[in-house]
Amino acid sequence: MSSNKDRVTHLLNKNILYMSEKSFKIIGVGSPIVDSLAKVSEDFVAGIEGAKGGMELLSSDQIVSLISSIEAEVTQAPGGSAGNTIFAMSRLGDKTTFLGKLGNCDSADFYKNELSKLGGNTERFKIGSVPNGRCVSLVTPDSERTMRTDLGAAMTLSPDEISVEDFKDCQHAHIEGYVLFNRDLTYKVLKSAKEAGCSISVDLASFEVVGAANDILKDLLKDYVDVVFANEDEVRALLGDREDYPEMAKELAKLCKVGVVKIGKDGSFVAEGDQVTPIEPVVAANAIDTTAAGDFWAAGFLHGWLEGKPHLESGKFGSILGANVVQVMGSVLHDATWRQIKSEVK
Repeated sequence: MSSNKDRVTHLLNKNILYMSEKSFKIIGVGSPIVDSLAKVSEDFVAGIEGAKGGMELLSSDQIVSLISSIEAEVTQAPGGSAGNTIFAMSRLGDKTTFLGKLGNCDSADFYKNELSKLGGNTERFKIGSVPNGRCVSLVTPDSERTMRTDLGAAMTLSPDEISVEDFKDCQHAHIEGYVLFNRDLTYKVLKSAKEAGCSISVDLASFEVVGAANDILKDLLKDYVDVVFANEDEVRALLGDREDYPEMAKELAKLCKVGVVKIGKDGSFVAEGDQVTPIEPVVAANAIDTTAAGDFWAAGFLHGWLEGKPHLESGKFGSILGANVVQVMGSVLHDATWRQIKSEVK
């Protein structure tokens, strides 16, 4: 008679085989934002409204005014939380697609074309009648980024535009926390993805998101989510202002299957059931910008986890990607860097 371990291994392999028959390993759900990135002083960030290190929504006019007040060079790149994860997984060779609403402007064309160049599928984008969303990412000398965002067309995505068909042939749906600002949309996305047979991950995205959704967030994790990603600020906003991060990862894992707590240069903790796996950090030689660090960590982890890799290995993949992206402004890495990364995560 086969052992329980053999039966579990058989079921896992059967599940991975079934999932490999899907057309896409992952679909990202979120706002397809074009990032405008600039290095600024601490005084500059102190002089704008809102807290340093977080994300706040601004109007289109406010974004224009903010950009015009920046004296440093401003560079553009495709972004958005789920977008960063999907772009990174596309570079790793994973089959990807994206669900979000693009605008009716050149920035939207830029975003769509950049994903297509990497082999990502662009057929599930919705198209709006207003300009594309954009985010100003202000990077201070301590490498921390402060984001101010105009969601543009992305904000006009309606629950009525979402269906089970959007998630057809997708193994996994990765949802950025910013979707939680629209509760009706959140529920429609989660229910549609689950009905389509997707496993689901959510990146909590920012402490402001957690604060705004605190009354429903734990129930959403219990009812729909398989993997949740949180950094130290986000997990404290959800579970209380303390620093016992391994225990907090276990608390997240009681809400859903896998709980991840990322604590920057000090590593991460991945919990499933009562087991916590510490993930050693990969030290960045020259960290200059934390933009997309968490999104890339999620990309590396999901790249491994969706192939059935153990948490230690999947977490290492996340750390490798996170350490590389903090060494550049924004989320665009050189081809040579990607070749090195791919050799390390095989």
